[in-house]
Amino acid sequence: MESRKVVFHETLIILIGQLICIAVMFGVYWLLKLLTLKVLLGGLLGALLTVANFFFMAVTVSLATDKAQQEDVKGGQKLMQSSQLLRNMLLFVVLIAAGASGYFDIIALALPLLFVRPIITVAEFFRKKGE
Repeated sequence: MESRKVVFHETLIILIGQLICIAVMFGVYWLLKLLTLKVLLGGLLGALLTVANFFFMAVTVSLATDKAQQEDVKGGQKLMQSSQLLRNMLLFVVLIAAGASGYFDIIALALPLLFVRPIITVAEFFRKKGE
């Protein structure tokens, strides 16, 4: 139960960070007078895919940790590897399909994927000791 709380808490941090980052991204597009419906849809879909990818990664890490605690380290490793492969393949297929559809701006679709690392880094500054 505790691991579920951690997964949801960390995913919420990524969600909030994504919302802030895509708002800034939309602001930059607006200042450059490039903000269109395609940009809005691309940014929102990219953020949604990024948060979903992070959530499923966190769930997998939690399950792999449980396996490791039950002394099934190999099972945990295989779970992590197969999850990463499946998530990356699915993400790739969805991004290619969305980009090829013509309804989404490709750059706005891809940028939210790059926001995760800075969001995690900034979130660490606000983390309480012992958390």
